[in-house]
Amino acid sequence: MNIVIILTAKYLFIASVAIFLLYFAYLWKMQKALFFSLFKLSMISLPLVLLVAKICSHLIFDPRPFVVEHVKPLIPHIADNGFPSDHMLLTMALASVIYLYNRKLGIILAVMAILVGSARVLAKVHHVEDIIGSAVIAVGVIGIVYFLGKKFYNKFFDLS
Repeated sequence: MNIVIILTAKYLFIASVAIFLLYFAYLWKMQKALFFSLFKLSMISLPLVLLVAKICSHLIFDPRPFVVEHVKPLIPHIADNGFPSDHMLLTMALASVIYLYNRKLGIILAVMAILVGSARVLAKVHHVEDIIGSAVIAVGVIGIVYFLGKKFYNKFFDLS
């Protein structure tokens, strides 16, 4: 069981990135208008997700579980701030962007993000709060960017 936790915690995010990029490639070939809409949303919201996460990491300090509990984590990790989880942040941000364009694929990516986050908790490198915080940051920032873009720039992120 530990090997599944380790592989999921360390490497499943790569599959999320690959699916995200493959969806980009599919849209480029099949639906250029949606491609450019997804591209604009991604180029604006993903850096903002990272910026908000970095700000939050300076405001909230959460020692990693292996430090607090004095146990050995399943994944070697430095004893730095655990909030927010970068792996969860990335996977949930990608899921959130894709969800706005393809709900089924977005849900699949969100499930993958939850698996990544859960595995990182089980591996003792993050607390549940780190995972939930990352998800809130990713979904919140992308939602705000999307809805502000739609409101103030008409069809900036057109889904048609």
